[in-house]
Amino acid sequence: MMRAWTMAGLMTLFGLAAAITRFASGQTVAAAVILVVFAAAAWWLSPLAFPRPVGAARARELSAADGRAIVYWRAGCRYCLRLRFRLGRDARRAYWVDIWRDPEGAAVVRAVNGGSETVPTVVLRGEAYVNPDPAWVRERLR
Repeated sequence: MMRAWTMAGLMTLFGLAAAITRFASGQTVAAAVILVVFAAAAWWLSPLAFPRPVGAARARELSAADGRAIVYWRAGCRYCLRLRFRLGRDARRAYWVDIWRDPEGAAVVRAVNGGSETVPTVVLRGEAYVNPDPAWVRERLR
């Protein structure tokens, strides 16, 4: 979790530094654009862009009860971001486990992926799919 916030924080700091440099040289519009772009990138790299994560044990328990998919992810992963944003509102129909916050979730992903922490890993009805096509996942979530 700390790595995710660190990446988002660094993105914000770099954006501020670039914006201040532009602002100091009289380029206020460019400074504002840079600040907005870096703030958006920081938000995308932060855990805030994802539904509230649950622990792996709780996700398995809930999924067994209602049949929803479990998505194992980590902040800063571009494939996780791609999946999350292409799912749109349907992302709330899955349980999201942040493997950087949940060691048990990381262990599940390593077990499925031969020791690698490859994400996103989607578990649906007991079957694991590594980096599946977002359209395929969306279809299964509906």
